[in-house]
Amino acid sequence: MVTKCAIYARVSTNTQETLNQLAQLREFCHRQGWQKPTEYIDRESGSVAAREEFQKMLLHASQRRFDVLLFFALDRLTREGTLATLQYLERLTSYQVGYKSFTEPYLDSCGTFKDVVISLLATMAKQERIRMRERVRAGIAQARCAGKRLGRPPLRVLTAEDITKLRKERARTKAPFRTLATKYGVSVFTAYQLCGKRVASAP
Repeated sequence: MVTKCAIYARVSTNTQETLNQLAQLREFCHRQGWQKPTEYIDRESGSVAAREEFQKMLLHASQRRFDVLLFFALDRLTREGTLATLQYLERLTSYQVGYKSFTEPYLDSCGTFKDVVISLLATMAKQERIRMRERVRAGIAQARCAGKRLGRPPLRVLTAEDITKLRKERARTKAPFRTLATKYGVSVFTAYQLCGKRVASAP
């Protein structure tokens, strides 16, 4: 059975370099006797997850439209960090799609070092999660020391004049309670309740 291959590449500002990389990837597929590869080429930063061709590639991988994904180097696949990288490789594996880095022989799901590399990435991802939690805690502590109030801002206390304006606006425009709540800085329930009181007291 002929292996169906896909190539993922991110286009850099150096057009000639990009063309050279694609030529090498295509030649590699040809030497392996794989089918003519499907190509997914993005012109966006690798730190962005919502890359159009990248997301299309993941979708097609889930549909088993190809058997192996070839990329020039891991930083061409993603630059979102170790945790995201590990998750993408695990997704490909869960779809029963292999992956291979052209310039990094150890990054080969069919290679000898597959389990070692995944274990290393998992360890690095765990440390990345720990660092993220520590940064969040440090940020919260620093904000508290600076006297900043954390959490959602308190809802506004309306004056009698504000309540009258809110009720009149509701009666005049039939504005949704959510819109009124946002405008006057109260909860949706409070806006509804205030307008309801007016209706209840109406003759």
